[in-house]
Amino acid sequence: MAKIIIAGGSGFIGQLLSQHFTGKGDEVILLTRKPSARQTPARHVQWDATHLGPWVQHLEKADVLINLTGKSVNCRYTQKNRRAIISSRVNATQVLGEAVRQLQSPPPLWVNAASATIYRHALDGPQDELTGEVGTGFSVEVCTKWENAFYSQHTPGTRKIGLRLAIVLAQGGGVMPYYLNLARFGLGGRQGNGLQCFSWIHAQDLINSLEFLIQHEELEGDFNLAAPRPVPNHLFMQTVRNALGRGFGLRARKWMLEVGAWLLRTETELLLKSRWVAPARLLQAGYRFQVDTIEEAVALCLPPKAAPVLEPFSEKQARNAQSGSFQGLGQRFQQQA
Repeated sequence: MAKIIIAGGSGFIGQLLSQHFTGKGDEVILLTRKPSARQTPARHVQWDATHLGPWVQHLEKADVLINLTGKSVNCRYTQKNRRAIISSRVNATQVLGEAVRQLQSPPPLWVNAASATIYRHALDGPQDELTGEVGTGFSVEVCTKWENAFYSQHTPGTRKIGLRLAIVLAQGGGVMPYYLNLARFGLGGRQGNGLQCFSWIHAQDLINSLEFLIQHEELEGDFNLAAPRPVPNHLFMQTVRNALGRGFGLRARKWMLEVGAWLLRTETELLLKSRWVAPARLLQAGYRFQVDTIEEAVALCLPPKAAPVLEPFSEKQARNAQSGSFQGLGQRFQQQA
């Protein structure tokens, strides 16, 4: 039985990992600002992600430390939010480094979340860990400062792995309920010009690749966690529509996305940036993806029980639905992200 520490483990990805590790009998401790009052298989320990405290003792003799802490980027990039997005990631990483240096028996592995959005907007070829080009803009600044904070921590004896995560697809969580709802209501057409690349990884491979990295002690550094077959946005949206039996999906033009993003207090970059990410290091190390096509991934994300079949919308009905329902659908996306 391994002892797994997950910092910032109350979110979507943290829950996936917690369920996996507790399901196989591991001891899981979640470091969280708001410990759950409910009895759960994982133990909840309070921390503020900024200062050392009693939580440090729980890291003693841990086998793996996983840090997922960070304010959601699904918001408007105001100056206040920009500061919070960066500081929440950098501060948590730095204080975890301080904690590890104090331990008598520090964890042999520290896994820190990062993001595949560190690469440039790419329409001309894949970006991997070996030859990929770092982009520009605020989201890239976040990624760069996050990774710099991680690798600058002097923790001798502790192997470090940075997870450059693509969009995680899973049943009932993350972004998939948002896309499924768009398709159900006739709004599942291409977003913008639809040519931007959509890099993804199914939850099953997220978990399996992490287990692979834990077991292979010779591996360290940055790893792209992305399926080897990314697709353009228009093909992804078509796959979602096909999975639900929807032949029609109203296109969301760029100006429409900008209006929707303003209403929902988020940014269009989350939908329009072309993330063409390749998992070169995972493949070279011998990992084999179990879910490597977008068709299979979307099928695995469908609800276990078929929802009531809705009649396909006409184009006119879809426009009406867009004006009346777009905000509600977006709010559900924010809750799931």
